[in-house]
Amino acid sequence: MRGKLILIEGLDRSGKSTQAQILSDKLDALLIKFPCRETKVGSIINEYLVDSTVKLSDQTAHLLFSANRWELAHSIVDTLNKGRFVVMDRYIYSGIAYSLAKSRSGGSSDSEMNSIDWLYSPDKGLPKPDCTLFLTLDLEELGNRKGWGEERYEKESFQKIVKSCFEEIFQLDTHAVTKIDVNNMDIPQVSELIMSKLESIGALQTTEKSIERFT
Repeated sequence: MRGKLILIEGLDRSGKSTQAQILSDKLDALLIKFPCRETKVGSIINEYLVDSTVKLSDQTAHLLFSANRWELAHSIVDTLNKGRFVVMDRYIYSGIAYSLAKSRSGGSSDSEMNSIDWLYSPDKGLPKPDCTLFLTLDLEELGNRKGWGEERYEKESFQKIVKSCFEEIFQLDTHAVTKIDVNNMDIPQVSELIMSKLESIGALQTTEKSIERFT
């Protein structure tokens, strides 16, 4: 029996990090936040995100985010096989959605940056979540969230494009995604709803099923 891999996705400041922490505490799970800024690659990503003077090509930035996920792939699989749950805050869907949105907002004229196949290819082979939750809310509410605007991609116009890219990616992927509308909900309410959703789809029990990989 192995643990489940549960992913929480969402726009910036949608509350996903808070909810991922709460869920991991409830399940005594390993919590992994992407990008993981404590690794070798993660330290470069952190500098890129918080310092607008740092310049990287779009391809380089995208591949760094993927490399960051690969840095922790073995740890994720090992933890699951020991029977423990893993909760992730962001994963490959965010990597594709943000790169795609950057291209569509005029940030890149390179054809590969507007290709979901190219953006997805470096993540093939990574462990696939058993369950993905996507926290969604109105863009107007995002701007009222604490800390909004502190990082490179926290602009309402850009987040609108990101949201549409997420929706496009989820439609192409046969992996089930559970959307959770968090508009006008406080932290305990969202947490309760997440637990209810996970219970309803049987995501809170260990499994004999082998770990799937992105192909």
